[in-house]
Amino acid sequence: MSRNDSVRFTSSSLKIPALPPLHDQQQQQPPHRFLPPLLSQTLASQLNTTKLSFTNFIDSLITRSKLKRSSPHRKLTLPLLCSASLSLPRSRDSFTSESRTNSPILCAASLSLSQPTESETAVTQSKGVSGLSASRNDEERVLISEVLVRNKDGEELERKDLEVEAVAALKACRANSALTVREVQEDVHRIIDSGYFCSCMPVAVDTRDGIRLVFQVEPNQEFHGLVCEGASVLPTKFLKDAFRDGYGKVVNLRHLDDVIGSINGWYMERGLFGLVSGVEILSGGILRLQVAEAEVNNISIRFLDRKTGEPTKGKTKPETILRQLTTKKGQVYSMLQGKRDVDTVLTMGIMEDVSIIPQPAGDTAKVDLVMNVVERQSGGFSAGGGISSGITSGPLSGLIGSFTYSHRNVFGRNQKLNISLERGQIDSIFRINYTDPWIQGDDKRTSRTILVQNSRTPGNLVHGNQPGNSSLTIGRVAAGIEFSRPLRPKWSGTAGLIFQHAGAHDEKGSPIIKDHYSSPLTASGKTHDYMFLAKCESVYTGSGDHGSSMFVLNVEQGLPLLPEWLFFNRVNARARKGVEIGPALVLVSLSGGHVVGNFSPHEAFTIGGTNSVRGYEEGAVGSGRSYAVGSGEISFPVMGPVEGVVFADYGTDLGSGPTVPGDPAGARLKPGSGYGYGFGIRVDSPLGPLRLEYAFNDRHAKRFHFGVGHRS
Repeated sequence: MSRNDSVRFTSSSLKIPALPPLHDQQQQQPPHRFLPPLLSQTLASQLNTTKLSFTNFIDSLITRSKLKRSSPHRKLTLPLLCSASLSLPRSRDSFTSESRTNSPILCAASLSLSQPTESETAVTQSKGVSGLSASRNDEERVLISEVLVRNKDGEELERKDLEVEAVAALKACRANSALTVREVQEDVHRIIDSGYFCSCMPVAVDTRDGIRLVFQVEPNQEFHGLVCEGASVLPTKFLKDAFRDGYGKVVNLRHLDDVIGSINGWYMERGLFGLVSGVEILSGGILRLQVAEAEVNNISIRFLDRKTGEPTKGKTKPETILRQLTTKKGQVYSMLQGKRDVDTVLTMGIMEDVSIIPQPAGDTAKVDLVMNVVERQSGGFSAGGGISSGITSGPLSGLIGSFTYSHRNVFGRNQKLNISLERGQIDSIFRINYTDPWIQGDDKRTSRTILVQNSRTPGNLVHGNQPGNSSLTIGRVAAGIEFSRPLRPKWSGTAGLIFQHAGAHDEKGSPIIKDHYSSPLTASGKTHDYMFLAKCESVYTGSGDHGSSMFVLNVEQGLPLLPEWLFFNRVNARARKGVEIGPALVLVSLSGGHVVGNFSPHEAFTIGGTNSVRGYEEGAVGSGRSYAVGSGEISFPVMGPVEGVVFADYGTDLGSGPTVPGDPAGARLKPGSGYGYGFGIRVDSPLGPLRLEYAFNDRHAKRFHFGVGHRS
């Protein structure tokens, strides 16, 4: 997030066009909303004091009335009743997390009482004459013949619109009305609460026609500029837009409270620790806004025991965790950014629980962040099983058992070691992977994977239908290194170099170079082909859900470093798009690829099967240099974890089958294109979605398909 080290603009640099006043909107707001509870209590207590003084004033009126009757030629001047004033102090309290939920202290209200010495004497005499208590005089009424609004010098206000606002605020005080102490109090409060005035002083004058009640008010200054201090992330444009409507107008504290609320709301929406801590009106109509933002002072890691929750010594190096965080020292702390950091650390796979605790950093307005982490067990052995989608002779022959040793946190740097063995009746894969998810010293989050693999997979996808149901297998020995990094949001890239040694074997494990139809099994004509591949892949993922958008582009280039090594280029792309229509999910996917150059026949693209065109056996539609497969399906909830699905698939080799060395597809009379459609159910399980589908193809054949996980 960009920083504004100094947000400062005044009337000379800020031109704000005048717009219609917010008069109507302001009157609809609650009368006490801009006053914090503490200030309301202070104002109430001071008004109570005024109430007692006004009660004494009523006694004085009674006494003076008696004196006037006894001395009709004596001139009387009534005392000052009470006054209310507002000031705007700037709060210097240090920032706390609790203060974010309350409105800042915008103003403080105070009431002052003053009476001439003669009036005080009259009040004393009135107490002696009447003997009335404050509680009794609380409901005493005094007839007011006239009510006026004037400035503090007793003259008419220059701005009639402000006089209208003050008169509109009066509810009880009207000409020819009998008023009580409470009613005068409330109207004084209402004038101040209108937001346009910084003081209000009610003065009673005894005239020939009766008692005239004058509210002497002092309007706030006109707004001509803004100085904002302490805002490092608050955009200048946001401030200008917030104060634009008030330029050249009298400052209204109610509207100012709304503006400050919008500023605090801006921080809250972004999860930032910041608020307006003080407001002050300077001479010349310049408004000074003080903003408190809590910057990150320090970030520390605290390891907790899995059982007791007490601090303990961790195995992971703290810098391995800290480099995952996007929150840095000197930034304004964001709770949303902190939550993303927690999720990022959890995705490392080595933590069982992660939380961030902000704490005050001494007497400063900064915060210290303590990240509590609970480590999970780093490694261990596991065993499992699965089903190979390349086996077509029956479900039992496709069963695979697996044995794995994994370590998630080698050297305490989140480096991962995985050694696995998968074994079936035909399939066999031994794999060693060593991954450093973030190479030390790299600022682009580049990961590195070193892999070694020895595999044996069925060759019936391309070279099926051997005599006597005999089978052949493709043996591969591969080793390489890959580098991956995020390219931009939702995009990642992978590049690597892989050496591969591959060849075909019969059921006895002996190498062979031709199948039953005399089609070659290698491109070189020897028992094995050698390839040195330069790989580049780009992946786009949406939300990561099965129905989210996805795009994968893979390019492989065979480099003939030696004359017998294969030289070819292979491009493969896959795309998926999901659309929710009511409770149903419509999923459309498309894939295609092409190979140019000299390549092994068993590396041809195969079409047909559970993850391709359903209704056909694996690879039964075709095998070619090129291919295209499209699929559409609609899934809908049935009951609990069970979903129903209807689907349709189509695939073609684009006429490229005969261009594969030996034309293995043509020798087996594969059609080269076909479609299938059907229905099925899916059940969520700990192993992933279990898929059972029944499909029909364009050759009037029917077939069950069973799979684990989503279609690739």
